[in-house]
Amino acid sequence: MLEPERVALVLLAAGCSQRFDGDKLSEPFLNKPLAFHAVTALARVPFMMRIAVVSDTRLDFAGLGYQLVENPDPSLGQARSLCFGVAAAKKAGAQAVLVALADMPRVTATHIYRMFDRADGPATIVASSDGISPMPPALFGRDLFDDLLDLEGDEGARQLIKRGHHVVASPAELVDIDTREDLANLRELYGLEADGK
Repeated sequence: MLEPERVALVLLAAGCSQRFDGDKLSEPFLNKPLAFHAVTALARVPFMMRIAVVSDTRLDFAGLGYQLVENPDPSLGQARSLCFGVAAAKKAGAQAVLVALADMPRVTATHIYRMFDRADGPATIVASSDGISPMPPALFGRDLFDDLLDLEGDEGARQLIKRGHHVVASPAELVDIDTREDLANLRELYGLEADGK
């Protein structure tokens, strides 16, 4: 098993939110910004460091223990944000990176530990799955860092994670908020008003 203490968490929080039409990561959900739900869940995992790749954010990730890495042009796609995060982790000597998305508010520490249980060395690739498709969060050993740094566009590491182990979680846990309708459906699940408070 790969130890979390040797792994850098890379939280991707620099998306343009084009399909959402607004700053979705700052949207209130259960009395805190949407992005801080992933932060809270992953706070229980003792990563060697926490990196938030951001772009012009008003959210205080630094105050929550994250090293901020600015992506000056998130319109170039998710892969660019991933490259910034992996480069910072590689420079710090991380043995692996756990890549998570700030717009996945229901991911749990239990799921992350199940992913660590499947890790098998520096060439490891472990992704999440809803039982159909592999997706983030995803864990990559250091042997994959150069491959990750070569990625371009909005596909991110999709092709890489198809090759790895897949740890299944419920679709409800792996929900990804892309649109206002997605957030409205999540709020409805919790019996919340439209503004999420």
